Amino acid sequence: MSTHTEDTDLLSGAGSAKRSGTTRQHATEDTAGHRTMALLAQHRVITTPQLHQMLAPNTPRSVTSRVLSSLLAEKLVAFSVLPRSHGTRLWFLTHRGAQVATLWPELRGRSVVPPASGAEASLRAPHTLAGIRAHLTFLKDARSRGDEYGALDWVPEIAHRLPDTGGVDRLIADGVMHYTASSPRRLQYRAFVEIDRATMSSERLASKLISYARFNDYNPQSVRRRGLIGDQAAMLAWQRFYPRFPRILFILTGASERTLQQRIEDLRAMTSGHQLVTTLAARVPLGAAVLEDLEELGPSAPVWMPLSGPAERCSWMEL
Repeated sequence: MSTHTEDTDLLSGAGSAKRSGTTRQHATEDTAGHRTMALLAQHRVITTPQLHQMLAPNTPRSVTSRVLSSLLAEKLVAFSVLPRSHGTRLWFLTHRGAQVATLWPELRGRSVVPPASGAEASLRAPHTLAGIRAHLTFLKDARSRGDEYGALDWVPEIAHRLPDTGGVDRLIADGVMHYTASSPRRLQYRAFVEIDRATMSSERLASKLISYARFNDYNPQSVRRRGLIGDQAAMLAWQRFYPRFPRILFILTGASERTLQQRIEDLRAMTSGHQLVTTLAARVPLGAAVLEDLEELGPSAPVWMPLSGPAERCSWMEL
């Protein structure tokens, strides 16, 4: 009788452990699903391999595929197949998925606007995926260095108003990075990132530096209330968003090595030849690198060309 009681207790404990393990598995999948949807909300479109590198690079690819399949079954995500990609899937949120994600704390202040269709997702893909390729180089480097930089620390398409001078009235950065280095001492870095796929003229690319220079100097019109000028109105526009003006990084791809180097030289020429940009360069680190070099050597390698001063390549943190 006592033996029977002991056996029952052991079986009960095994069942409890099994149920506990199942619960933990579901909790893990729920967390991965949440992170997957947050990433899709932030970047709008991501391929399966890119999602896997962001979420769980040290696990089998099947782990990410299982999470995506679960979200697909719930009609929270959808996909299209990239042309000429041997079946690579391009994932994006559905309207229902966007409604679920839009109020999450990590997306506060961001509008979640999913592609309306697979066709729209495919049209958006080339530029967005190039940006994610760059983001992944920083993510991999941070993991190897022990720095703080997560999958959501690259925020794409950040817009800021510019002064009304009859020209472009908004500055839209392709991405804003939030990166914290742990050694040799703890330092926080922010960077505006511009992705260039050689689809616009070199002159137009270089002119983006003028927009950044205008934003750096922009002091909005003071707003008088009851005859007083508020302290906030006296601030430069960028100081309302950043403790220091972010460094500016141009990442180039999509052309021959010679063409990309010529485009970098045009950026340097703009820096030395335009008064506003020259002033900006005296205050803010500016640099350019080739995406394929970042993927091969990592962004902390000496692959960045400063856009002012000596043409000596360095790490992005040393600009």
